Amino acid sequence: VQLQASGGGLVQPGGSLRLSCAASRVTLAYYAIGWFRQAPGKEREGLACIGSNDGNTYYEDSVKGRFTISRDNAKNTVYLQMNSLKPEDTAVYYCAIDWAYGSGCPAAFDYWGQGTQVTVSS
Repeated sequence: VQLQASGGGLVQPGGSLRLSCAASRVTLAYYAIGWFRQAPGKEREGLACIGSNDGNTYYEDSVKGRFTISRDNAKNTVYLQMNSLKPEDTAVYYCAIDWAYGSGCPAAFDYWGQGTQVTVSS
């Protein structure tokens, strides 16, 4: 199984990015998926979660109202739409999966994929 985050890049403060989490050999719709980030010298931070089968969503206070997690089950992809980006959002962003079938949020994430770098700077 592979989880791959993509869509990162360099963006100016106030800008937007949409990250994608794609998977091989697993149907993401059946599991809770989360987005995390880790900045240099800081601990990994959980940001958002979406439950299986378009279930409940959960957001950390630091991103609530700015970030939106969603699914496209036809594309087997989970997205993180990030708006009003700030320099402190600069980090490597990861997606993760809770392997409990039918899991919801909050979730116990078991596996993290490869990350994507997001840099917010003018």
